[in-house]
Amino acid sequence: MLDELELLKKDWQKREADLPKLSYEQIYPMMKKKSSSIVKWIFYISIIEFVFWAGINIIFSGPETMQELKDMHIYKVVMLLNVFNYAIILYFIYKFYTNYRKISFTDSSRVMMRTILKVKRTVTQYVWFNLIIFTVSAIIYGYGVLLYTPEGQEIVQAAAQDGDSTEFWALIIITSIALTAVGLFIIWLFYKLLYGILLKKLRKNYNELKRLEV
Repeated sequence: MLDELELLKKDWQKREADLPKLSYEQIYPMMKKKSSSIVKWIFYISIIEFVFWAGINIIFSGPETMQELKDMHIYKVVMLLNVFNYAIILYFIYKFYTNYRKISFTDSSRVMMRTILKVKRTVTQYVWFNLIIFTVSAIIYGYGVLLYTPEGQEIVQAAAQDGDSTEFWALIIITSIALTAVGLFIIWLFYKLLYGILLKKLRKNYNELKRLEV
């Protein structure tokens, strides 16, 4: 039985030796095409996401909404935050595009490897930026709702009359942190699923290119 296994092993090794081995010149174009396609999809997804949220913002930017923001004394802050948000997102879209161009037109595996690392770093920064913007927005809207809406003012006044203002604000802070944490987790999970699959494929290509360089 052992001899049969050894014979099978030798036969398999012989077959592997007979198989055509792909050269660097054959593998590199395939890696380049796959990596370029992945980065292109990252670029497209960022554009779709930008257009989607911009559209949502336009739809819900009617006169009533603007007046509500003014009543909550957060209109100017929200407008400035929106401008800052869109400007930074456009910058990230530009970065995704330039990385896509670099990968598409380079003939150097080292340049491609560096660009792949840049793409991963840019995506990570993009996700963190969106998480920070969500947190800042939650704080701003929470402030406006609690202090300047009729419902929020009633709650604050009721807590003050009961003499439990310290416990009230502690509860508000804990609840706000919990809700924000849930929102952040959902957003993080969304990006993890959306970009995680693409980055995993990109990492595989990077490891293959690294192996070819050895």
